[in-house]
Amino acid sequence: MTAPAASAAAPRCDSKPIQEALKELRGVGASGISVTVKSPRCGVQKHGVGLSDLKKGRKVVGNEHSRIASNTKTWVATVVLQLVGEGKLKLDDSVDHYLPGLIRTEHYDGRKITIRQLLQHTSGLPDYLEAPFWEEEEAHRWDHIDPLLTVKQALTLPPPERKGSGFSYSNTNYNLAGLIVTKVTGRSIGTEINQRIVKRLGLHDTYWPGDRTTLPKPELRSYVKRSGKLLDWTEWNVSGADASGALVSTGPDVTAFWTALMSGKLLAPAQLAEMKKTVADPEARSEHYGLGVERYQHTPGFVTWGHSGFMETGHKLRNAVTDDGRRSVTLLIGSEEFNEKKLDSVLAKLIHDLR
Repeated sequence: MTAPAASAAAPRCDSKPIQEALKELRGVGASGISVTVKSPRCGVQKHGVGLSDLKKGRKVVGNEHSRIASNTKTWVATVVLQLVGEGKLKLDDSVDHYLPGLIRTEHYDGRKITIRQLLQHTSGLPDYLEAPFWEEEEAHRWDHIDPLLTVKQALTLPPPERKGSGFSYSNTNYNLAGLIVTKVTGRSIGTEINQRIVKRLGLHDTYWPGDRTTLPKPELRSYVKRSGKLLDWTEWNVSGADASGALVSTGPDVTAFWTALMSGKLLAPAQLAEMKKTVADPEARSEHYGLGVERYQHTPGFVTWGHSGFMETGHKLRNAVTDDGRRSVTLLIGSEEFNEKKLDSVLAKLIHDLR
């Protein structure tokens, strides 16, 4: 009797690029970094650099909760594009079609601004964070701020300077998109993200905070430096950030979302193609912005996607995912100050070298 042929050996996981990246990340100067890496050969790996809590000396291990800030915008854009796929709204519908009369000022007219322009930051609306209301960072630390108020704050400001493509990054755009989702569905943007993405993907550590000021444990605490002092600003009411940046998540959950998105599990091909249509933004980290996504090409011919995040409380986020969703790197960062250029370089090299 002939013995069965030996099956081909499975490709071995090469952890060298990951270990090299972790070594480099220790030198960027952040208090703590949660690192999640996904690749075909190594699967999903969680790592940590530095401390998640400086006072307690707790090390980062990779499962910490953090505010993901503007990475929230991609989740919101996904919900909007799902509604487009369901025929419940159109990208080229006007804002005024859903929120009649809300935007009618000397400088801004909701009848001339489309949903597409909100998602790609070409609406010409200013960022509400430029309003005098937000000049003192801690003045409204514990306050509930309705997203409609942030839109009204923005409408009192002069038009922003715009690039040749019409691009001008504005958090107002996404708070408006969230209001439109509520008008169309009858539910808040947080509820829609939970129903359409979190539950669908089986994510267990992603939630909409509302007025909750604390993070679930284990948490990646956030630190800022003011007047030479290092302050812990983890506890904060971020309700005003709403659809522009309120989500709380973990590295593994963010990775699961992005890989599902890029591999076509959350959007139909037509809507994913719309998301990936970009406009130029020469001054931004990515240089190209789609509908809630940043397009990177740090290495010629090698395209990745992601969305950076920065929360005034100190939390930051960087991520990169290949076009097919098979390789992904997510970095959650617990401090406002660090060597961003070096961190971005490490991220770009790691996502390129993963196998």
